[in-house]
Order: sequence, then C-alpha cells, then structure tokens
Amino acid sequence: QVQLVDSGGGLVQPGGSLRLSCAASRSIFSTYTMGWYRQAPGKQREWVAQITSSGGTNYADSVKGRFTISRDNAKNMVYLQMNSLKPEDTAVYYCNARNNYNNYEYWGQGTQVTVSS
Repeated sequence: QVQLVDSGGGLVQPGGSLRLSCAASRSIFSTYTMGWYRQAPGKQREWVAQITSSGGTNYADSVKGRFTISRDNAKNMVYLQMNSLKPEDTAVYYCNARNNYNNYEYWGQGTQVTVSS
C-alpha cells in the first residue's frame, strides 16, 4: 500500500508558475507508474501527465510544452512543474500511483490550483 500527500497548490496569475509535490509513504522506485490528474468544478477528472519507473514521460496535449513531470525515487517524491499557467488550468490536482504488476491505484488528497488575475 502507498499513501500519497499532495502539496504546492495556490493562487497564481496567468503566465505564472507553480510546482506541485507528491510524497509517497514508501519506495516507488521500480513498481509504480506515477501521474498527475486534475478536476475542475463540474468536470470529470482529466489525465495530465505520467512518468514511468524508467523515467519515460507523457503529457496531455493541453499541457504539453508547459508542464514537466519528474520523480526522485531516492526521496519517494513526484513533482509537477507548471509554467505559463492559464485560467483553464484551474482545478484540483491529484497525484496518482499505479502498480506496474497489478494496476492497483492510489490517490493523493488533492491540492487546489487557481489561475486568475
């Protein structure tokens, strides 16, 4: 089992940056694919980015070129660097861990990101 804690959200102006962090309760070095999702009010949860155990990354078209996902396995941490933020990026962001062997998923509690002038 893995417990995830998200942090780093806040209020930022359009064009600004935020860095989200996700702390895992145990090692995620080789057995988990990590990702970030977001959910805006009245909308379904949307996949944003993922990073595999080997470090490969994939991004939703809406954030490609602006967001960067990374992981530090030694610290059991996952990050989402968000640059050039837009109002449409406003959402609650959730960290996700998926077990590579059984596909079981764990979720963080969510952190609010608000992009507004």
